[in-house]
Amino acid sequence: MTELGIPQVRGAFDDHRPPSPELISDCVHCGFCLTTCPTYVLWGEEMDSPRGRIHLMKTGLEGEPLDAQMVEHFDACLGCMACVTACPSGVQYDRLIEQTRAQVERNHRRSPADRALREGIFKLFPYPRRLKALRGPLRLTQRLGLDKAIAKTGVLERISPSLAMLNALTPKLTAPEKLPAVIPAVGEQRATVAMLTGCVQDAFFGGVNAATARVLAAEGCRVVVPPSQGCCGALSGHSGREEEAQGFARRLIETFEAYDVDAIVVNAAGCGSAMKDYSFLLEDDAEVDDARVRVFRDKVRDFSEFLVQLGPVAERHPLPVTVAYHDACHLGHAQGIRTQPRQLLAGIPGLQVKEIKDAAICCGSAGIYNVLHPEAAHDLGERKARNVADTGADLLVTANPGCIMQISLELDRQGRGMPSAHLATVLDASIAARPVQDLLA
Repeated sequence: MTELGIPQVRGAFDDHRPPSPELISDCVHCGFCLTTCPTYVLWGEEMDSPRGRIHLMKTGLEGEPLDAQMVEHFDACLGCMACVTACPSGVQYDRLIEQTRAQVERNHRRSPADRALREGIFKLFPYPRRLKALRGPLRLTQRLGLDKAIAKTGVLERISPSLAMLNALTPKLTAPEKLPAVIPAVGEQRATVAMLTGCVQDAFFGGVNAATARVLAAEGCRVVVPPSQGCCGALSGHSGREEEAQGFARRLIETFEAYDVDAIVVNAAGCGSAMKDYSFLLEDDAEVDDARVRVFRDKVRDFSEFLVQLGPVAERHPLPVTVAYHDACHLGHAQGIRTQPRQLLAGIPGLQVKEIKDAAICCGSAGIYNVLHPEAAHDLGERKARNVADTGADLLVTANPGCIMQISLELDRQGRGMPSAHLATVLDASIAARPVQDLLA
């Protein structure tokens, strides 16, 4: 760094947190990552595999410039972390790609169209109020059938495949469900928890948040919903917008540390993964000390993780339904949470779980990947939807809003439409003894 604090660029990267040579050296190029990497599975290109991208990072550190071709390979990565799970050498590819993407955003000049698309996304998606402001116009468009009529014309596809993907991904919107600031525990209080409502989850899947709060309350939790909470920074961090992600993280920590709670419960896989990784994001941050970050991080729990740790007390009523459970990448690979959702589903009488073929391969959602790379996302979503449908299940269940939108879209495109539900919605239906038809409507 210079005296003015401006990073000095050498080769592909500047000297502010470049990809770590020590972490790069951990990769022995064994190839175990290849069969789990979505882009390598699609294209069979070495530079679009984890070990190929690590090689590019190494050449960048050695002086190779950060040109458009190198950036294209880094951009193509979904950040699904399947390679981290598969690697026998413990290579921290998650750290490496996050460091590299921040370098790309600082040191590579994108095309005007790409910059405009990215700026539009990040002026909207991390801001719940802005997303909610779109609900009214979008609901009206859906009621009038204009969204489908526009899609049929193909105009959006010709103008921008990314806009066409956004239009296609938008779920059917229902009346919003606003949560009170505090939801009391049902029966004996066993814990006090704060709940992250999220951005896309809050704006487009408010029913999932309401179901999450009801399940937590039924299990004896006093649920606090901080009204001033904002974005966790997951989308920004995932896309290399380091300073933006840090700002969101600092504000979220400040918001939640005002409440004395046993846990901070998160029902979106990507958000939970990012929040558990704040120590890395905010390493050496001058505005928030390590101790505050650790206290916050250590309280973060995925919804299923927390419920299994707490243990069930609410009665589960039968739900005679067969479900296909999809492991969201940032739940299964990034957080290592696989058994807990299945354990919760197994506790519902009459419910059967079907496993999905090639479950480790990403569905193509990956934050905003399906908007930035709609063609690759479509190919991955098509594979995932086909495997989901082949289970013969009645219902798709997962724990991430992006996965629900992506897989549902591709199922519909294949004419094999299947209803989908968040894990919290299924548990809520069982505890409340609602008919299974409510889930399949």
